Amino acid sequence: MIDALIDALRAEGGTLADQVVAPADAPRGGTGPAQLAASGPRTADRGAEYELLLEMIYEGSLLHYGTGRVIRTDDPDLALLLGDQLYALGLARLAWLGDLDAVDVLAGVISSLAQAHAEGEPERAPAIWNGGALAIGWGSRDAIAAAAPTS
Repeated sequence: MIDALIDALRAEGGTLADQVVAPADAPRGGTGPAQLAASGPRTADRGAEYELLLEMIYEGSLLHYGTGRVIRTDDPDLALLLGDQLYALGLARLAWLGDLDAVDVLAGVISSLAQAHAEGEPERAPAIWNGGALAIGWGSRDAIAAAAPTS
């Protein structure tokens, strides 16, 4: 799916496309939050679309709090702006699918990630993402709260 993400981001054009790199070490397999969510019964009929939009949002969060997998910049302000753009692109695709419940879940994921980082607990991020992925793929909004309790 990383290759599809790279292609989609390059197709966007502009500054976002200019920052796309295709590092040899970019993960091209495995199961992350996007794959988990796309494999659920709620999303199975449009799994590839969910996987791509979630990869966009996930890449946005990586830019906000660290280093992206396929977007690279040394400018932290630009990384933040590109992360916001990726959030918006992914959420717009999700809204186009008409899945407002998943939009709500991802708003919670994004908020919980920000809170975890603000509280100095970035290690909560994987649990937050997994909870969100389960909620999107299987439909339980409580999955985020159960997977990533605050301290």
